[in-house]
Amino acid sequence: MLGVGVKAIAVPHGFITGGISGLGLLIYYFTDTLTPGTWYLLVNIPVFVLGGLFVSRRFFFYSLYGALALTATIDLISFEIPVKDPVLAALAGGVLIGAGAGIVLRSLGSNGGTDIIGVILNQRFNIPIGRFFFAFNLILFSLGFGLRDLDPMLYSVAMSFLTAQVMDYCLSIFNQRKMVLVVSENTDAIAPMVMEKLKRGATFLDGQGAYSGRSRKILMTVVHNLQLKRMEEIVFGIDPNAFMITENTFNVLGKGFSQRKVY
Repeated sequence: MLGVGVKAIAVPHGFITGGISGLGLLIYYFTDTLTPGTWYLLVNIPVFVLGGLFVSRRFFFYSLYGALALTATIDLISFEIPVKDPVLAALAGGVLIGAGAGIVLRSLGSNGGTDIIGVILNQRFNIPIGRFFFAFNLILFSLGFGLRDLDPMLYSVAMSFLTAQVMDYCLSIFNQRKMVLVVSENTDAIAPMVMEKLKRGATFLDGQGAYSGRSRKILMTVVHNLQLKRMEEIVFGIDPNAFMITENTFNVLGKGFSQRKVY
C-alpha cells in the first residue's frame, strides 16, 4: 500500500511524501539520478545506525526487512493510478501511505526512516508517532519550497497531514474503548450482571455525595464500543435513576484488551 501510494500517485504528480522517503524523492527530483527506491535506501543508513543503538534487535531487523521490501516495491511498480485532479491525488496518496505505514507499525516493525526515530521518541517521551512525522515533514517541506514549484509542495503538505492522521488512526483504531462510571444505589447488583453478561471485569471506587454526604460505591468498567448499549440496558434496567458517565479511551492495556507494544 505504501509503495503504491508513493510510486503510483505521489511521483507522477511530483509530490513529496514526507519522511525519509520524501527526502529521497526530493534528492531524486533535484539530481535526476538513480531511482527513488535507491535514494530511500541510501538515506536510511544513518537512521538504521540509531535504530541499532536505541531499539530492540527484533525491531531493527523487522525495520531492515521493511525498508528493503519498500525499496524493491517502489522500484518495481511501473504503473500509475490515473488520478488527474491533484486534490484527489493528495487525498488518495495520503490514505494509502498513512494506512500502509500504520499497518506496518502495528506489526511492531517499520519501514525504516522516520519510523525508527518516531518509535524511539514515542517509547522514551510518549510523543505520538504521527505528530512527529508531521513536524519532521514541515522542515522537509520548507527545504522543498526552495527547490520545487509552489503548487506541488502545497499539495504535498496536505497529503502529509492526511498521512499522519490516517497512520495514527490505524495505530489506535483497535485500542479505542469506553470507560464507564456508574453512580447508583444498586451498584452491588449491577456489577455481577456486567461480569456475567458482558464478560468484563469491574472495580468499585469509594465515593461520597457532595450534597448528601453519604458514602457509596461507584462502579468502573471498560467495554468495547459494541457493548455500550448493552451496558446501558443493564444499568438502567436495574436502576432507572442511575447516573452513567461514558469516557472515550484511546488505549487500554491488559487482559482482554490490547497488549503492551514493545518495539
